[in-house]
Amino acid sequence: MSASFSTAENATPIHAITPQMLPQTLAALDEAARKWVEGAGFAAKLGELALIPNTDGSLRAVLAGWGDATTRARGRFHMATVAAKLPAGDYRFADGLDASERAESALAWLLAAYRFERYRKQGSQSARLLAPNGVDAARIEVEARATYLARDLINTPANDMTPAALEAAITALAQRHKARVSAIVGDDLLKENLPMIHAVGRAAATAPRLVDLIWGDETHPKVTLVGKGVCFDTGGLNLKPGASMGLMKKDMGGAATAIGLAQMIMELNLPLRLRLLVPAVENAVSGTSFRPQDILTSRKGLTVEINNTDAEGRLVLADALALADEECPDILLSLATLTGAARVALGPDTPPFYTDDDSFAALIAAGAATRADPLWRMPFHTPYEAMIEPGIADLDNAPGGGMAGSITAALFLRRFVEQAKVFTHFDLYGWVPAALPARPKGGEMQGARAMLAAIEAHLK
Repeated sequence: MSASFSTAENATPIHAITPQMLPQTLAALDEAARKWVEGAGFAAKLGELALIPNTDGSLRAVLAGWGDATTRARGRFHMATVAAKLPAGDYRFADGLDASERAESALAWLLAAYRFERYRKQGSQSARLLAPNGVDAARIEVEARATYLARDLINTPANDMTPAALEAAITALAQRHKARVSAIVGDDLLKENLPMIHAVGRAAATAPRLVDLIWGDETHPKVTLVGKGVCFDTGGLNLKPGASMGLMKKDMGGAATAIGLAQMIMELNLPLRLRLLVPAVENAVSGTSFRPQDILTSRKGLTVEINNTDAEGRLVLADALALADEECPDILLSLATLTGAARVALGPDTPPFYTDDDSFAALIAAGAATRADPLWRMPFHTPYEAMIEPGIADLDNAPGGGMAGSITAALFLRRFVEQAKVFTHFDLYGWVPAALPARPKGGEMQGARAMLAAIEAHLK
């Protein structure tokens, strides 16, 4: 499994062919090759292949069906389908792709090579790609490595991805990049005024913690990432039914994505001061579980009535966001697998984001488009503020009624941020329910490439 391009000197050319290009392509072939392609019934449909042999039987060239623009617009990472069908060997893009298509196709090729092999060996992708001309190959490799890391973290089950194991993963990342890392664990969370992180995680066998990584020059702009690290979510005393609990190893997908984004920032050596905060907990059930109708006092001093212990992610994020906000970061991002409502609204492949900064929202949208990393802006709809105010406390962690669940969760988090110059919240899914090109079924890093592009553009 490699997140890097081939360095072979000789590689078989791949020609991306649309149906409109096919007559001209056939006319340019010698008679034997033309008859071969025509006999194979190649029509240049998206993902279709024609392998053209040499007279000795070796592979001379590949025609890859590129379909039409309408068909391609219905998905992304189409070249991953081609890579999966090719025999072992080294390949290069010859023609038929514009600059943006070459970059996306190169990334797709590397992402398709991912295999999760901690528990069982998987068959590797045998087709290797030379870095295409005109693309930033080093950056694409950085993005692929970060995706591999995030996928590995999410795919690891909760018996091995405990809060302590998540801390260890962040510590390993810090050591690789000479960053500082610390953790506040167990009852020390109460001493350091992080009571909601403690309340959510105190029932678990592994103590809750807040992991804090800092990297970069303190004089540079401050970028802080807060990732939800709920390593497993039973729902607490509001226990989830079995069908809803089945994927809850992915409830630390926000933390995994934040870790992947942090790795990209450090590998690219961006001129910023990075802080990564991960509240790492397991929402378990025991005699010490927090309860429905409990009222918790947050780090910020706001009181929160617990109307559902299964809305725990916003509680641990709130304390971490309040801590992050105290140093007035230039950019503060909240990343979380937070609500099912976001998936009802936008599906599994298009996470929503929330920000009051129109300029930063435009940069995220641009990054989502250029990096093939879709995100969609949804509103901090202020009139819904009343829905998160229960009367008996400042805030309600789970307002009833079933309406606007993703928006009200975002509004809840915004209450804990006052000083950050730019605050943006991402409600991620972190999972691919059925295999797609370059995205195997399982854990997925969503939005991080778009976030990276937005951060770079904002700080220029």
